[in-house]
Amino acid sequence: MLRYLLAKEFKQLFRNTFLPKLFLFMPLMMVLVFPHAANQEVRHLSVVVVDHAGGVLSRRLVEKVRATPQFDLRAAVPSFAHALRLVEEGDADLILEIPRGFEREVREGRAVVAVAANAVNGTKAGLGVGYCSQVVADFGQRLVAEGKVRAADTPSGASTDAVTAVQQRPLTLAPRYLFNPTLDYKHYMIPAIIAMLLVLVVGFLPTFNIVGEKERGTMEQINVSPIRPSTFVLSKLIPYWCVGLFLLVYALLLAGVCYGLWPQGSVAALFLFAMLFILIVSSLALVVSCHSDTMQSAAMLMYFFLILFILMSGLLTPVASMPDWAQWVAAVNPFRYFMEAMRSLYLKGASPADLRLPLAALATMAAASGTWAALSYRKQG
Repeated sequence: MLRYLLAKEFKQLFRNTFLPKLFLFMPLMMVLVFPHAANQEVRHLSVVVVDHAGGVLSRRLVEKVRATPQFDLRAAVPSFAHALRLVEEGDADLILEIPRGFEREVREGRAVVAVAANAVNGTKAGLGVGYCSQVVADFGQRLVAEGKVRAADTPSGASTDAVTAVQQRPLTLAPRYLFNPTLDYKHYMIPAIIAMLLVLVVGFLPTFNIVGEKERGTMEQINVSPIRPSTFVLSKLIPYWCVGLFLLVYALLLAGVCYGLWPQGSVAALFLFAMLFILIVSSLALVVSCHSDTMQSAAMLMYFFLILFILMSGLLTPVASMPDWAQWVAAVNPFRYFMEAMRSLYLKGASPADLRLPLAALATMAAASGTWAALSYRKQG
């Protein structure tokens, strides 16, 4: 009986000519386009310079700002009020103000450069000021090396005293970035985007399955047929498991070929986590479908759950940074555990033993959601 039901489900799935195209083009868009758009690196900050000094050193500092890849030097204006208008109009993010007598103050070791930032976006403003501080500190170190500043004196940066620290403690900090040596944010986002792909496809399409049978009027025939509930539920879930695994393999190949990003950990463990996660989201979608009377109501309800999964998963902000009540919600979010496992297997090369907690959480949720799906259909019968 299961074989015939599966044949029926696959025919219905591929009878819709749009779905096969969706399965091919949606991973392309999400893997090739989204990592470039969903990027929290701050680049191309618009900077306006107010150079009151107009000397050689101030022009060198301006050129150093111009050469910094994070900055786009928009203009050099004569007054701070003029620069502030550009910020208010949205044409600038930062104002770099170089005071009069800058060269004399640099030689005396007491120069101060002011940075004003548009802090409507606090994260962007903080990073912009940090970039400016680093540029000014590097500029000060170069002047010390050239002998422009007396060894006993120290030029001050925008809000840092890095040159003094180097002179008093001649140590060199050599950072080592583990798991993502190039600090490429796309490498951090791609595993999460692959997980989101499974949520959006395998977590949404089964929502229309049983409720679609109700709207077509075929549910009554199924209810009076000698089909066991477990067999009927399996016939509804297995096609989407196959679709989910196809999308996973397809996305893994795209990430590897286009970005050179391959899983560093066990591929078998990755597929184990994926199968558990697909079972969870497809079962929840089937539960929603069982308890809905129309496809519209089913879509809206599942859309609510998917948004909740994504926002409370740690995709955009770390779970540890959330308030306590939000962390409790995230503790029962399967997407949170699957995304954590994907990033650990992709970037850290974690072993299944290292992922005991996500594995146990997903296994428990898979058993609960599968049982719930079977019981939901029995109640409808």
